[in-house]
Amino acid sequence: MKIHEYQAKSILAKYNVPVPRGEVAFTVAEAEAAAKKIGGSVVVKAQIHAGGRGKGGGVKIAKTAEEAVAIAEKMLGMTLVTHQTGPEGRLVQRLLIEETLPIDRELYLGLVLDRAVGKMVFMASAAGGMEIEEVAAKTPELILKEQMDPGLGLLPFQARKMAFGIGIPAPAVNGAVAAMLALSKACSEMDASLAEINPFILTKDNRVYALDAKINFDDNALFRHKELIEFRDLNEEDPLEVEASKFGLNYIKLDGNIACMVNGAGLAMATMDIIKYAGGSPANFLDVGGGANADQVKNAFRILLSDANVKAVLINIFGGILRCDTLSNGVVAAARDLGIAVPVVIRMEGTNVEAGREILENSGFNFTVAEGMKDAAEKVVALAGGRQ
Repeated sequence: MKIHEYQAKSILAKYNVPVPRGEVAFTVAEAEAAAKKIGGSVVVKAQIHAGGRGKGGGVKIAKTAEEAVAIAEKMLGMTLVTHQTGPEGRLVQRLLIEETLPIDRELYLGLVLDRAVGKMVFMASAAGGMEIEEVAAKTPELILKEQMDPGLGLLPFQARKMAFGIGIPAPAVNGAVAAMLALSKACSEMDASLAEINPFILTKDNRVYALDAKINFDDNALFRHKELIEFRDLNEEDPLEVEASKFGLNYIKLDGNIACMVNGAGLAMATMDIIKYAGGSPANFLDVGGGANADQVKNAFRILLSDANVKAVLINIFGGILRCDTLSNGVVAAARDLGIAVPVVIRMEGTNVEAGREILENSGFNFTVAEGMKDAAEKVVALAGGRQ
């Protein structure tokens, strides 16, 4: 689960990570009140779940409350396009009004799971204010890394090593170390899968602040943090992905025209790969899970067909807990209730596969049954209009 910058900063503040004074505003009037309360010049920041907001016009400095009002009037309701939103952009519905600070240097701090070593890794870089992916690609030597052992988190000596390594001057080292340790603790205790402060700034009077913040949470751990549910902004999520989550379906929308319904994440990835290999383009990732029932299959179909780009559907199921006859009953029920107008290719193996095929053959619908994954991919690509 992703959250907004102001929400991430509220969490960091509870762990004593220094953050600028700021308030969220949903209206122009609230933006004006926040600017007056903070006083002096303020930064007006669009709050969307994407980076690159400054380059897209979503971060502006206002010298007075009147300027803040003018900026808020233009920014609220605008469609902000960045390199992370895609060309469709995101609608700005809330702003962060924040004090300005005397920035001397912009640095970077971040934590992420390194799957190669099976540990969280703390990263620090002197190249703050830039996309960390760009830094990693062009100047990887500027990124310092420290692996964190489970249960221990970031240790003080590791934090000091990185603080000196990214050039923080001696008078500011203790503050930087404290912020790094606090960030590590927040990430661990809140079950974050990603935590970034970019930029992590050093002021001219040797103070440090999290000028921006990004935190993603592990959805599987949210049962331990029910207070975080209120942070979820459904307006920032794809409506089809939100709908799928209501039925326990793992759905991610993509840009292609071949819808995929698969049980098991690994099989879903392989299915998307073989569609690409056959010259097609998947419209989604959809894992109905190993224990799906007929109703979940029906709802999965409804969600797939809600995507206007879909020209054909590929169902690729290995029957285990989800038996092939259960799948077939769900597919037939969906076809009857939803009026499926696009071609459907089905490849299934496993428990009750013969019974499943018989149900499809006697359904009265013109389903295409494939003999293997390669055959299924070739058939669905052809029915969707051929190679792209």
